[in-house]
Amino acid sequence: MDINELQRKDLEHIWHPCSQMKDYEDLAPIVIKKGYGVFLEDINGSTYLDGISSWWVNLFGHSNKRINKALYNQSENLEHVIFANFSSEPAIKLAEKIANITPSGLNKVFFSDNGSSANEIALKISYQYHKQSKKTKKKKYVSLKGAYHGGTIGALSVGGFDLYKDTFKPILLDSFNVDGPDCYRCKYDKSRDTCNAECFESMEKTVSKNHEEITAIILEPMLQGAAGMRIYSPNYLKKVRNLCDKYDINLIADEVAVGFGRTGKMFACEHANISPDIMTLGKGITAGYLPIALTVVTDKIYSAFYDDYTKLKGFLHSHSYSGNPLGCRVALESLNIFKDEDIINKINNKAKLLRKKVLNSLSDIPNVGEYRQIGMIGAIELVEDKENKKGFDWKKRVGYEIYKIALKKGVLLRPLGNVIYFMPPYIINEKEMDFMVTKAKESIKEYFNNN
Repeated sequence: MDINELQRKDLEHIWHPCSQMKDYEDLAPIVIKKGYGVFLEDINGSTYLDGISSWWVNLFGHSNKRINKALYNQSENLEHVIFANFSSEPAIKLAEKIANITPSGLNKVFFSDNGSSANEIALKISYQYHKQSKKTKKKKYVSLKGAYHGGTIGALSVGGFDLYKDTFKPILLDSFNVDGPDCYRCKYDKSRDTCNAECFESMEKTVSKNHEEITAIILEPMLQGAAGMRIYSPNYLKKVRNLCDKYDINLIADEVAVGFGRTGKMFACEHANISPDIMTLGKGITAGYLPIALTVVTDKIYSAFYDDYTKLKGFLHSHSYSGNPLGCRVALESLNIFKDEDIINKINNKAKLLRKKVLNSLSDIPNVGEYRQIGMIGAIELVEDKENKKGFDWKKRVGYEIYKIALKKGVLLRPLGNVIYFMPPYIINEKEMDFMVTKAKESIKEYFNNN
């Protein structure tokens, strides 16, 4: 089947995520035939450097030989088994390893299949925990403006991104959404590297006033992704942890996007040396191969659900593919690669190289307001007025137009509004990094030269 016919059939039957399908009239779906290393190859033979790890999930490159072998071997033995009253060796080993590597106290693992579900589960667990602990007033959640925790109703309720929420506001849960860190446009005139998280005052005021009805605070540690890769001070996390301890509020750390090395630590919470009460994990856990997500909780929370059946305290939530052995085996191999190949140290060395290359490359572009980076996540914020940090009108779709130019140059750099970001697989080498950064610069300059 030729490319035109494939694209026609795609648009005839497929509803793509996070898209206005009318856009596909101008930019038809790119049909990928195969992937290798940091590259994707379409059906016509054109290649694209995967600068965003295929929506942040691919850690060790496409068609990784070690992971391919682990997946094949597992498929020869067991593809799936019901996870109620049954288990499998890969699931048991993965849960044990997760309990060993996550921050202190997180010992119990609940399996699901995507980040939205993992966060939905976390919200439900927190509410039921307090209810069964005789704290029945605790029914609401606190989250940050700009936050994104998923697309399900509960996860949307604690999001702070109006683009995703506005349509569904009449059916969302009642929650508190507070001003969070925006370090590029800090109203306190501080720096994320040296501040004492003065912006925490909004969170502190809301929680101190309403703590009796708050069951949990949920946030993305160190970096708000969908908000435009907003990187903030670890002091903010420390203050949240202390506030939760003071008022018996559960801290839910949504590490779906930032876990597994992305920020230069295995988990982003490690930057602040804190342990949440509940941690959600997904995306990179299987290095981009299979949908697995986890909600990891403390023994204290787990104990509130442990009782005789007739007490009706069990957590009655399930997924048909919970604990899928194929996904668990792939996740185990991914974690083995972290250990065997000293991945965290490599990430931090490559992060230094990436920072240097981007800063040297973008210094002469007047519309670059800020380049910010944590680990292997780099973000270029584009502005109309650099002195006043004024962003472009969202209707101009500046980031999207640059994304389209970059595709023609062979680089996949999906934007977040006026922010273009780098989040490549960890295996990227210096030559590939040069190509990614150079084509990004060319794409940005081409857009502004023509507009």
